[in-house]
Amino acid sequence: MGPGRAADIIREGLFRGADNGYLLTDRAFAGADTLATSYALATAIRKIGECDIIIGGRQAIDGDTAQVGPQVAEKLGLTQITYAEEILEVGEGKIKVKRHIDGGVETVEGPLPIVITVNGSAAPCRPRNAKLVQKYKHAKTVTEKQQGNLDYTDLYDKRDYLNLTEWSVSDVNGDLVQCGLSGSPTKVKAIQNIVFQAKESKTISGSDRDVEDLIVELLANHTIG
Repeated sequence: MGPGRAADIIREGLFRGADNGYLLTDRAFAGADTLATSYALATAIRKIGECDIIIGGRQAIDGDTAQVGPQVAEKLGLTQITYAEEILEVGEGKIKVKRHIDGGVETVEGPLPIVITVNGSAAPCRPRNAKLVQKYKHAKTVTEKQQGNLDYTDLYDKRDYLNLTEWSVSDVNGDLVQCGLSGSPTKVKAIQNIVFQAKESKTISGSDRDVEDLIVELLANHTIG
């Protein structure tokens, strides 16, 4: 879900082996918080149809809440595994995943279908495939074709795979009241850029006593704890 330029992400997926992509883009989606975003994504997933595994990132770099994936799972009534680092095994209606937790990792198992959110410490995605880049480099959504000067207009009639699917609220049978600003109970009052500057420094040795003293001091002034 995003503005027209988000189609770049779909193309990157196609370059790496994805079979298809769907872009949710509509002015009615604008201003969505995590609740409205997860609602829109869940309605789109229902429209796409049955699926075994829904994979998303752990969190976005702007809101940094890590709420959208779990909320999508809740709206779809599916099991979820968060902070995944590696899929170890899939078969017989279940999946085994290694996930990152505070202080280590754990291996968990869940039934399919399932929603999985992936941690930043997971292995990088596969690189672009040169043949797929050549195949999909001109793939565009309806909006992109309307806004740009196309040099290859005849291709879109001959090669249907170059027409990226673009859905609006009405296309996914969404409720306008639950989309965008109207469906977002979270309101951002202000955003500030805070820069921390050290006013003093303290050097300690690596001895257990010095470390313990520092921890006691930090607890006393509520820097930690």
